[in-house]
Amino acid sequence: MNSKTFSILTALIAVVCGYFIINSFFLNPTSRNVRNDVLQGFLIGFGLAFVTAQIYARIKITKINGWTTMFGCGEPDNGFLFRAACAQVFLGPINVPKEAMYWKRDVDGAGHLLSGKHDYVMHFPAGQLPPNNAFWSLTMGDSRNHFVPNSLNRYNVSDRSGLVPNADGSVDIYIQNAAPTGHESNWLPASTGKFILWLRVYMPGQTILNGEYKVPPVVKVS
Repeated sequence: MNSKTFSILTALIAVVCGYFIINSFFLNPTSRNVRNDVLQGFLIGFGLAFVTAQIYARIKITKINGWTTMFGCGEPDNGFLFRAACAQVFLGPINVPKEAMYWKRDVDGAGHLLSGKHDYVMHFPAGQLPPNNAFWSLTMGDSRNHFVPNSLNRYNVSDRSGLVPNADGSVDIYIQNAAPTGHESNWLPASTGKFILWLRVYMPGQTILNGEYKVPPVVKVS
């Protein structure tokens, strides 16, 4: 589920919760009974918890060149609200920041959903690959966040993929459905439809932990 869908779902749940509260306490209070109160209390409680976690996640999110991340996720002393907020952004298990940092995106620089109908390039200036003491990887997922089948059986590219740098030392990663002629070594195969990108850095460098490192944008090729 992409971020736009999540936002619509959150707004819808908030409206429904607001309707139940206003209807039960102000518009039609005489219709209340124990069964309805218990059922509505459960639904409203669940809805408000979801909406609260979404709002808090939006507050804690950091956006860098279209990439979304959150600092501090995975720490053992995090409260329930912060853990819930992290879970809204990063599905699945999360390491402490010193072990791994994560960035996610499903839109291009213009805010349009990433799609295999277009070609994209991610350009790392010379010396600006993600700093780490282990490794980094850029992973492709379809709209359901599943790996994308392709002729190379390649589902991510990383510092272990044999990426070929440009003459000036910079590195371009080609994110598209069809193989880029002459740049197959730096190709991350995309689905034919909507897709999601994940950047993961393991044992990240201090500039990442300090929030100083800027992940490059994903640019649609004209």
